[in-house]
Amino acid sequence: MLSLIFFATSVISVVTGATSLITVPALLAFGVPPTTALGTNMLALTTMSVGASVPFLQGGVLDRPRLPLLVGLTFTGSGMGALLVFAVPQTWLPLIIAGAMLLVTGVVLWPQRQRPGAAAPGRTHAFLGTVLTLLLAVYGGFFSGGYVTLLTAVFLAAFRMPFLRAVATTKVINVASSLVATVIFALKGAVDWRLGLVLSAVMYAGATLGAHWTLRLNEQWIRRLFVTTVLLLAIKTLVVDVPWQFILSR
Repeated sequence: MLSLIFFATSVISVVTGATSLITVPALLAFGVPPTTALGTNMLALTTMSVGASVPFLQGGVLDRPRLPLLVGLTFTGSGMGALLVFAVPQTWLPLIIAGAMLLVTGVVLWPQRQRPGAAAPGRTHAFLGTVLTLLLAVYGGFFSGGYVTLLTAVFLAAFRMPFLRAVATTKVINVASSLVATVIFALKGAVDWRLGLVLSAVMYAGATLGAHWTLRLNEQWIRRLFVTTVLLLAIKTLVVDVPWQFILSR
């Protein structure tokens, strides 16, 4: 059952991100302890990101000039985020994630008017995008639920990337994020290797299929799929995952 869930999620989340909003609750539902669920999920995310990146590397849609800096920031931030897992309470996390998902939807739906000669971001936008990439990397190492989705929104709004380029570039960056976090979780003994390797193989296959499929879609359909899935995940998180009784009693 977990293999089926992880495969289906990896095919769709090549476009949408938000993989961990489905996979981590699935692991918890099948009795995997919370910290181990996060670590095992990070291992599977690493191979999924590799599987999704290969077709994009061959497709020539990546933002290659920015990649070295963004990957370096991601290594640093994700390492910090993974260490925070063992120190920070997670009660409010579902509510934060749901709010972020709704914010992402608004960013994507907001009409973007690009005037001739104004497609490239200004210095302020580029600086903001760089800072947000680092901050989101901390969150990506911490939990990763919605990380790629939020990063896609940053690349759209701050770096003014076309939608397909933003989707493709985040996949390569997520390899760095998940890999660093996996190493830290492994050093802390929070990875179920037997389960993780099975799910890793499944997600690699699903992500490769999803990336090839994405390259055949036009940008309008990619945007529609992204928005629809993110909205559904936000509603699901608000209704199912947020501990409202605890929060309202505070």
